[in-house]
This record gives sequence, C-alpha cells and structure tokens, in this order.
Amino acid sequence: MRRNLITLLMAFTLAAQQPDEVPVFRTSANLVIITVFVRDRNGKPLTGLKKEDFVLSENGKPQTISVFDFQQLTPEPKEAAPRAAAVEAQPAAGAESGPPPGRARFRDRRLLVLFFDWSALKTEDQIHAKEAAEKFLLEKMTPADLVQIVTFGSELKVEQDFTSDRDTLLAVIRRFQAGEMSELAQQGETSTDTSDDSAFTADDTEFNIFNTDRKLAALEDLARNLSGLPEKKAVVYFSGGVSRTGDDNQAQIRATVNSAVRSNVSFYPVDVRGLQAEPPGGAAGGSGGVGGGGGRGGGGTGLFSGQTQSRQRQQQFDEQDSLTMLAEDTGGKALFDNNDLVLGIQQAQEDQQSYYILGYYSSDERKDGQFRRVDLKLAPASQSRLQARLDYRRGYFADKEFKAFNSYDKEKQLSDALLLGDPVTDLRVALEVNWFRLGGSVYFAPVALKIPGSAVPLKKQGRGETTTFDFIGQVKDAKGALAGTVRDAIKIQLRDEKAGQLASRNLVYDTGFTLQPGEYTLKMLVRENLTGKMGTFETKFTIPDVSTVKDRARLSSVVFGAQRVPISEAVGAADKKDTKRQKTHPLVRDKQKLLPSVTHVFHKGQNLFVYAELYDPATPEPRKQPAVAAELNVYLGKRLVYESQPVVVNALKDARSGTAPVFLEVPLKDLPPGQYTAQLNVIDQAGQKAAFARSPLVVMAR
Repeated sequence: MRRNLITLLMAFTLAAQQPDEVPVFRTSANLVIITVFVRDRNGKPLTGLKKEDFVLSENGKPQTISVFDFQQLTPEPKEAAPRAAAVEAQPAAGAESGPPPGRARFRDRRLLVLFFDWSALKTEDQIHAKEAAEKFLLEKMTPADLVQIVTFGSELKVEQDFTSDRDTLLAVIRRFQAGEMSELAQQGETSTDTSDDSAFTADDTEFNIFNTDRKLAALEDLARNLSGLPEKKAVVYFSGGVSRTGDDNQAQIRATVNSAVRSNVSFYPVDVRGLQAEPPGGAAGGSGGVGGGGGRGGGGTGLFSGQTQSRQRQQQFDEQDSLTMLAEDTGGKALFDNNDLVLGIQQAQEDQQSYYILGYYSSDERKDGQFRRVDLKLAPASQSRLQARLDYRRGYFADKEFKAFNSYDKEKQLSDALLLGDPVTDLRVALEVNWFRLGGSVYFAPVALKIPGSAVPLKKQGRGETTTFDFIGQVKDAKGALAGTVRDAIKIQLRDEKAGQLASRNLVYDTGFTLQPGEYTLKMLVRENLTGKMGTFETKFTIPDVSTVKDRARLSSVVFGAQRVPISEAVGAADKKDTKRQKTHPLVRDKQKLLPSVTHVFHKGQNLFVYAELYDPATPEPRKQPAVAAELNVYLGKRLVYESQPVVVNALKDARSGTAPVFLEVPLKDLPPGQYTAQLNVIDQAGQKAAFARSPLVVMAR
C-alpha cells in the first residue's frame, strides 16, 4: 500500500385544531414502535384484537408490550373526500414537522406524503407529476387521508404539513411553476464570470451536481423528520429515476432504508417518465449523452452489434434500480413504465389499511448500532381461531452513540463504525477509485476522497487553526476476503488567512491499494475529531486483466483533474521525501501530483488535466518506439462541441511494463456552463487499435 496524502484545494463559494383524544407514547431511548397489519385469509383487516393476542420477542428474548393502539382506516378508497376543514393544517417553512416525539397525533388517519424531487425531473415530467397529484386530490382522496407535500431542489422543504383540506393542497400544487423549480439544474448556468488565473476547484456546491447521494440523503432526512409520528407513513416519491455516475455511495442507500424502517416509513417511488418506448439506438430528436440510450440518438457500429440497444436498456434499469431497492426494503411498491401516475399514489393509499401499533421498551439498552431481529406472532389460541397473517418489519438497527474521550475509545469507535450494517453518514464525502497496471498482473488502485470544507470546524491554536481527521478503510474481494486496509490520522494546520477561507475549499485525501485483477468492494470511513462527525462511502469496483484484451487498445482508468500540486506543498503529514514511491505513482509527474476531481465539476476559466495509460502498444522495428495519438472530445447531448488538439506519444514511460503515458491539458474557457460528456480517444497507430472512455463533465461559472 502507498503512503497517503491530504491536500487542501482552493475554491470559490457559490451562493450556497383541537386534537382528538389519542394515546400518548412515552419517549425513551429504547422505545421501539412496530406497526402490524393483521389480515384474514381473504386479505381483509382483522379488528378487535388486544395486546394479549400478540407475542413479541427481540433477538429471541420475550418483550413486554407497553404501547398498544388500533388505527381504524376506511376500506379500499373509492370516493373522493369532501372539502373538509384542515386537520392541524399549517404551511411549514422548513423540514421540521411533526409533534413531540412519541405522541400519536392522528387517530384513524392515513398519512400520505407527496414528495416532488425537482432535481430529478425535466420540465415535462414536472407537469406530469403535478397533474397526477391534482387528479388524485380531486378524484381519489378519501376522508381518512391526510396529505403532506414535500419538495427537494437543493434542500428539503415541507411545503404543506399534513392536512385533509383539499383546497389548501391543490393551491400548493398549483403554485409550483414548471421549469423553475429545479434549483440543482440551475447551478452553473449563471452568466456571471470573473477572470482568475489560479487553479480552481469548485466548493461543496459541486457535491450537488451528480447528486445520487444527495437525493438519498434528502429521503433519509425526511424519514427522520417523520419519526416523531408512530403511525405508518407512505412517501410517494415522484422521480425521473436515480441515475448513477459509477462512483455512487452504497452506504447512503442503506442508511436511507434503515432510517425509513426505524421511522415506520414506506417509499412508493413513481417514475414520472412513464412508459418509455425508444426505437433501437435512441430517438432521432433526443438529447443527452453521446452514444445513445434513453432518448438519445446513437450512431456507429453499436447500432448493428446490439451494444447501443443494450446500453439503452441497462441505463434505464440502473436508473430504476435504486428506486426498486427503496421500495422493496421499506415495504412499499414502485411504479414504472406506466403513464397513469395516479396509480402510484393509489397503491400507497390502498396499502395503508387498518393496522395496530405496538410499542415495547427493549431489554437490550446497548447503543451499538447492531441489527435487532423482531419476531411477532399471534398467541397460539388466537392464531388457531383466526388463521391470520401478520405483516410487519422484521427488525431494526439500534441507535449508535459514539463517545470518544481516549485513544482506545477513538480507535474502537472507528473500527465499530466500519463494521456496522447501518452506515454513519453525518459527514458528506465523495470518492473515486481508479486503476493502473504496475507490471504483470499487479495493479495500483489510487483512491481519492473529497470532503467539503464548509463541513469542517477548526480550533484556534497559536497563530493558526487546526483540526484532525481519522481515516479507516478496507478492500474486500468478491468472496469477502480482506484484500487491503488503510488507517491514517491527518492533522490540518492553517494560518489565520487560510483558515477563514476553509468554507470555500475542499479537502482531498489520497491513498491507494496494490491489487490483482478482480471485483472488489471498498468501504472508507472518515471522522472529523472536533465534533466527532463521521462519513462513510462504500462502492464496488473492478480491476480488469488487460492482458486478456485483444480486440482494442489496452487503456487504463482515465483521471480528470484541475489541479496539480507540488508534493512538497501537501497540507497533511504524509511522507513527502519518499522519492522512490513518488516515481512509481501513476499520477505524479515532474514532482507534481494530479489531484482527481472526484465530482468532475470544473470552473469555466481553468484548465482540465486528463491522464491515462496505454499498455503494450506496438513498437515496430527499427526504432522500437510507440506511435500513440490521443484527443479529447466534448459532447453536449449528441452534438460535438469541442475537440482538443491531438497529442502524440512516442516514448514509453516504463519499457519493462510497456506503458505509454497519455497526458492532455485542455482549456475550458470556451465552454459555456453546462453538463457535458467527455470522451478520450486513444489510438495505437502502429498496432492499428483504438480505445475510448467516456465520463460526465460539468462546467460551472464562478
């Protein structure tokens, strides 16, 4: 494993009624609330049961039922609700809603949340989502329904708290202006531009661009805000699919699901795009990334080999995969490929039939974050009489409480957090894994982890300010065997003038692993030691065996960056004098290290650095030198908008490993702000083989 480096990057800040008589649930750190649907052999809810009819255990240990209530909801909803008075209706300015924790606020009410993810919806899809919500409110809402309206652009916002007032809800829906609601879509589209010759890396706003984790974090926050209501909640999530960038945080989706399960929330995702019937290769008038798929016209031989059509299908499956997982793991259902979007809301409505609320104080008071298995069944006499079926959550993750006061406790905290099935995601991080061949079947996988400086507090010390970070990570192979570990403690020291700029900078931590070809899972955890906040990033990656590639040029990962820093100017406490390791590191060139962008977000006025390696190029006699040409193409949709000057490589970086380094420097001054697809084309002219690699690219104005 290589020594590690943490670097501080300069950036600019971007302008970032009276309640019915209801039972009261006492709050407690170990109070567990379970909602259970009890149905007969015909699927109809069973009423009239008492807590003595149930037997409850946790991890095999019997538990005493301390809280018991029955929520009587209307049967299958058929008639629209009258224009009723609001039930505690009040608009909320932020995402803080709900009663004091543990209090049952709504008796015999069905709680539905309409969640509009504007960051994932095109203008026409926004219109479809609005129309579906209006139609449901006008035609399908029942007297038992209470509806909350929540939106997400760049922040989570409760537009209307739970109410049965249909007029109020319709007014909120109709207030949304299609095309103006996606705050994330507007990022980087400003015409403002200020000249700057220094290296630039965007601040934490860039974490919102490729925002799969951001969307999931918003859903996690919503579930957490709903946890004060012990009743069952159904969240109808209007989305255009959750796209993947290849570096998505699998830990975040698990944290979202776990938060929903603890809060008695089920997700009902609705793919607002409806039925998609694209012709092979994409629609002729579509727009999007180069290469076709999902409404994007394609070209080349992929149309005839079937590769383009396969990419189309795979892209659509990938965009819906996360939504499917959210639904299945929380007890909801997803609606895909259907133009009647109201069915998605009705599904959530019909699933919420009469149910029982059971609560118990767990006899296991440990806050270890471990999974607790819950078993609930009817007492033998009741079961033999009713022949009923119970539907409930089968367990939960216990709360986590990490208190680090001494070195032993700190180390145990990190080790425990790394092994938890319920990931810690208090600190937002982004991560990128690349791979390069060192020789034979040995590969080096550099890892870059980025932390927004705005989330990092500092402590005054002398003439400057400091903070410390702990990093721990592990790589496992396809069989679950440990293939590599990393453990680092990094101290950051900043002078007063630099400390004041931390909110507009990013921290980049750099490490790496030496591995064999294969499939791996990487899990990294970082802790900031002033507040104890931690972030987890987990992703899968593959290191291919390039020796098996015969039909094209053997190309490594492609690294995109905007800053090269001298090794001597590293902020962290890494060993800067190990010149031997510097010489073999693929991203070190002329004593400067290329820092991966991770988020692939760049500033209009900076230069883009692109690095890759071509392995085993042909070296014909008599010179035995390669002839490799490379260029970078940038596409806006399927339209080529930029083509760099070709770069020719006629010397090997290392003759023994047969490596030809490909390095390009591309100015971005002529590219207007927007989202692009960058494609690196590499041609082995002597060997008459080629390879290309694509990556998303975002250019932002200041």
